[in-house]
Amino acid sequence: MNRQQLINHIFKKKSVLCVGLDTDLAKIPKHLLSDEDPAFAFNKAIIDATKEFTVAYKINTAFYEAQGIKGWVSMEKTLNYIPEDIFTIADAKRGDIGNTSEQYAKTFFETYPFDSITIAPYMGSDSVKPFLQFKDKWSIVLGLTSNAGSADFQLQQCGDELLYQKVLKTVASWGTPGNIMFVIGATRKEQLQEVRQLLPEHFFLVPGVGAQGGDVDTVCRNAFNKDAGLLINVSRGVIYADGSTSFAERANEEAKKYQKEMEVFF
Repeated sequence: MNRQQLINHIFKKKSVLCVGLDTDLAKIPKHLLSDEDPAFAFNKAIIDATKEFTVAYKINTAFYEAQGIKGWVSMEKTLNYIPEDIFTIADAKRGDIGNTSEQYAKTFFETYPFDSITIAPYMGSDSVKPFLQFKDKWSIVLGLTSNAGSADFQLQQCGDELLYQKVLKTVASWGTPGNIMFVIGATRKEQLQEVRQLLPEHFFLVPGVGAQGGDVDTVCRNAFNKDAGLLINVSRGVIYADGSTSFAERANEEAKKYQKEMEVFF
């Protein structure tokens, strides 16, 4: 999916909601565990319930990889079930170099045709540039994350700037706003506006809304741009809103609530 297609879809739905499919078999409703493929059964119901309000789905590959071959099958079925006009993210956080990165790119852009993949940039340009060779595919690079340990490196001084600022500017120079996004944590409220000023045109994938304490209003007020420029991810707050047989109905209600909060910014 190219940038203009993504923007068009966002403005059509008046939404920047990304639903995270962090599907944990220990957390899904118990009645689904008797299904032949419980993870896919859960994901299918969530997608059906939320696709009206959602512009992206983020599949956290760790939850599928942990299940071995069955998990990879569930992930592929889930990816194939997502409507074609909805942006897909492989939250795989790959970050190796050279031909290893090339193989990761083929895995998540060809074998499993996601629109994008999350990447850890610690090893430098070698770990990102192989992903940028694919037309209409996106690299979503970790920029400023919302976990407590981010202070160990990201917030450390690096010359006359903080390390995360250097990472954002350097990585942005390797590609364009049409093939690079950045992960910017929603709980970093005081830095959202600063990051937007630093990167006025790039899209940000923003986790941390809902269970982690971030909120839609703060993110949009500080980081929304003329193209929206955001994908706000909510995982637990939507997919695990209810653990009963009514889980899909509650997911629908929560997704609709988030979309209504976002709509006022269009």
